Amino acid sequence: MIPADLIKKIRKIEIKTGKMVNEVFAGEYKSVFKGRGMEFSEVREYQSGDDIKTIDWNVSARYGNLFVKKFIEERELTIILLIDISKSQKFGSSKSKLDLVAELSGIISFSALKNNDRIGVILFSDKIEKFIPPKKGKKHCLRIISEVLSAQAEYGTDIYNAFDYLNRVIKKRAVVFLISDFLDTGYEKLLKITSKKHDLILVNICDPMEYKIPDFGIFHFIDAETSKDIYVDARDYVFTKNFIDAKESNSQYLEKTAKNMGIDRLNFYTDKPYILPLINFFKTREKRFR
Repeated sequence: MIPADLIKKIRKIEIKTGKMVNEVFAGEYKSVFKGRGMEFSEVREYQSGDDIKTIDWNVSARYGNLFVKKFIEERELTIILLIDISKSQKFGSSKSKLDLVAELSGIISFSALKNNDRIGVILFSDKIEKFIPPKKGKKHCLRIISEVLSAQAEYGTDIYNAFDYLNRVIKKRAVVFLISDFLDTGYEKLLKITSKKHDLILVNICDPMEYKIPDFGIFHFIDAETSKDIYVDARDYVFTKNFIDAKESNSQYLEKTAKNMGIDRLNFYTDKPYILPLINFFKTREKRFR
């Protein structure tokens, strides 16, 4: 049985994200992703006004007349949420990263539902924790939110392994949202391979406390990924600067890698609204693929 407090959180996210989808995101989602997937239907004779890029030269040469390829829009898309649920996702200064991930998952899930697309989820840490195959339906969307909110993982993050599993179980091209705080390295090779096979979008989940330590007192931290105790003297300028520089360097590396590979990337923060950045992302992406 699902605990009452979890049911309450699921219901709250359902109402919040469902309203956003109906009022804001459904149209944006459709304009960005619909029409991207086209499948071959048939060939027909060339007609005045047809795009010459659609001419099938092999068929034309065979019959001595111009023929064009006719395509139809794929009737449904497959959306995959590849979600990092490692222990660091429990961290958050205003709300946890995982709570933010659950809200974003709700928006994407209900947008897919409204547009009759299938959506599936792969939850991972240093191993694959759960695979929910792509399906449709409101009940399925609520299950996704529930699984994210109730996720429990013991260890850290292995993005390489997550990509490897994704590419083995999802054979057909899909729109893949990798949602993580990217506290990992060594996955660049499979990042590139996956971006060729799927329409990949990187969603970086951040918290302000990761970029700034209050400049007073001694703080006791526990590394969520390794469970090690860390004591920080915030008055130690060199230590705090190195701490912040390391985090910023990791963020800049992710940004540079994504840019070089032509992969879309989004940053979301636990203490900031995500509505406007998400809308801007959709609009920018729509213009690029128009």
